[in-house]
Amino acid sequence: MNAIDRSSTALSRRSFLAIGLSAAGGLMIGGFIPDAAQALTIADQPWAGTATEGEINAWILIEPDDTVIIRVAQSEMGEGIFTALPMIVAEELGCDWAKVRPEYASASRNLRENTVYKRMGTGGSGAVRRSREFLQAAGANARERLVQAAAARWQVPAESCSVDAGKVLHKASNRSLRFGELAGEAAKVALAREPTIKTPEQFTLIGKPLARLDTPPKLTGAAKFGIDIRLPDMVYAAVVTCPVFGGRVKSYDEAAIKGRRGILAVVPIEGGLAVVADRFWRAKEAALALPVTWDEGSAADTDSKRFDADYVAALDGPAVTARKEGDVDAALAGGKRVEALYQAPHLAHAPMEPLNCTAHVHDGKVEVWMGTQNPDMALQLAAKAAGVAPSAVEIHNCFLGGGFGRRAVNDELVQAVTVSKAVGKPVKLVWTREEDMRHDRYRPQAAIRFQASLGEDGLPAAIHVRTAVGSIQRSLGWGKVENGVEPSAVEGLANMPYRTGAAQIDCILKNTHVPVMFWRSVGSSQNAFALESFIDEMALAAGQDPYRFRRKLLEGKPDFLAVLDTLAEKSDWGKPLPKGRGRGIAIHESFGTIVGEVVELAVSPKGEVKVQRVVAAVDCGHVVNPLTVEMQIESAVVYGLSAALFGEITIEKGAVVQGNFDDYQVARLADTPPIETHLVLSGGKKWGGIGEPGTPPIAPAVCNAIFAATGKRIRSLPVKNTDLKWGPV
Repeated sequence: MNAIDRSSTALSRRSFLAIGLSAAGGLMIGGFIPDAAQALTIADQPWAGTATEGEINAWILIEPDDTVIIRVAQSEMGEGIFTALPMIVAEELGCDWAKVRPEYASASRNLRENTVYKRMGTGGSGAVRRSREFLQAAGANARERLVQAAAARWQVPAESCSVDAGKVLHKASNRSLRFGELAGEAAKVALAREPTIKTPEQFTLIGKPLARLDTPPKLTGAAKFGIDIRLPDMVYAAVVTCPVFGGRVKSYDEAAIKGRRGILAVVPIEGGLAVVADRFWRAKEAALALPVTWDEGSAADTDSKRFDADYVAALDGPAVTARKEGDVDAALAGGKRVEALYQAPHLAHAPMEPLNCTAHVHDGKVEVWMGTQNPDMALQLAAKAAGVAPSAVEIHNCFLGGGFGRRAVNDELVQAVTVSKAVGKPVKLVWTREEDMRHDRYRPQAAIRFQASLGEDGLPAAIHVRTAVGSIQRSLGWGKVENGVEPSAVEGLANMPYRTGAAQIDCILKNTHVPVMFWRSVGSSQNAFALESFIDEMALAAGQDPYRFRRKLLEGKPDFLAVLDTLAEKSDWGKPLPKGRGRGIAIHESFGTIVGEVVELAVSPKGEVKVQRVVAAVDCGHVVNPLTVEMQIESAVVYGLSAALFGEITIEKGAVVQGNFDDYQVARLADTPPIETHLVLSGGKKWGGIGEPGTPPIAPAVCNAIFAATGKRIRSLPVKNTDLKWGPV
């Protein structure tokens, strides 16, 4: 195989491995990485990922020039883990950070060596919080071996040596050795016991705001996304699938496009067809022109209006109780009654890079190039689609141009492998934007009803919540959820932090033919909107300020109160605003992290909403890279702002209406306000996630601010569907 889109100075994985093993002093603690400029590109030959002489563990490679290669088992999709995770390893290793280079770990090796990388799926805001301890242990292991190698060479006790900036030091004799000089000897050291990892007060690197390592290759174009892949003799595929989910091809006329330039084949895939050509444009245009008759099935007569009515009606039907405390019915019978119904639509993931996959099925093996959030599962999917053993599959993970949960289940991979097997060539299969939008697996639709009773003190004596929402596990075929309560369906509701008196949370799992899946912050995205909007409604009914009302309901929770108080202070809460402007507040805990947000916005007399400022306060316990936290909060706010203001997927005649960013609008630069992030870290044993928790509070904060500005309450998203005019136009 020839080189794949590489500069003349780049090395393949195989050639680098051969050079590295023959060079004196090379320590293999994992695998291979290219030089800094070419980091994270795709090699010209598949790397087997096999253990080799001198390897200590799966994570670290030290080159003779002191370059430290740190393998990353998670997927980089903009969340900064190609910097944060190496920082954790480097903290313990004691290397020179300027010498660190990250590289993806091998999914095939993970399969062969009994999950040596522990976890490779990226989701649930878990990269740091679920990997930190074993990554620290990997760094500490390598450091101790380097120290013992130096001590043996100097014939001094290991306890008399220390590590600093990529060197082992013996201060008593004023001697030092570079890591690269010790690597070969360190590879042979067997530790009697594993060293103890550092505690947060001992950190010297973790907690510093460091520039991201993936920025330079992204700026130069050296970093490769799945859609960048080029292979010799590669052909292209575009897909056309039934507009109605679950439908199938009844018939098609391949002869109608056979005469087109460059068209090579039409390959059946599940639910549709793939058109193969020598250029993607030719494949795409031919796919659009291909005459197809569809069997759309019984779902072809459904639409969003019907779904809306069905979800609301389901709230009066059978339900499973997820949480119950006290006699809710009795408590609701007295006091001041407050009720509200909230509705949230299906939402698309809409990553900037549409789904794509390059696959090559040959000689009983499968090679796959793509950006996936779950390389382990991708490997299994490829093996099943090709009819080979999982050990015959190699996944070359790439940068992801947005994931948000969608790239955790790779429908495009199955299609690409199917087509490559059929045509006997490497195939690059790309979904058009319209295909990506109309055949997503969406954020579930939900209807959530609240009932509460306020006591004489204005605080809730009881709260009853019922949610009707699609089951993600059932939709994916991952389980039947036989107990009727899916954790993501009630997250943020069943575990709400507020003091509510008697409480009952009921769950109704209701699916349609529309496939649903994890979406950034999962169930917290719609549940926080409903809960935090209702908290404001109760505050209004009690005649209390929304911030101070929340303070009373959060008594005895110092972490929540610290976030809430910081938020009020930094946002100028209570400072008067002119007519047509308002502030809204919301606070929510998800993935182990508390995030509070205040939105300040203006609503013109015409009803036009302009978000002018967002202030966020965050408690994730500890941070690895404060700069990454700030970036992720900003990203989560903008993503959630897009959904709150504009986002909805609607169904007509069983099919998705929206197809591109002209009718599925996202926040643009002009819609994006200044965003301030303030860390309010509680420390201790808490290590929360950061990729998703910034999304849930933004929708309720926006809607609460709109009410403050106009007196109009939004209970159904998106905001664009509500008439907010309040004055002469």
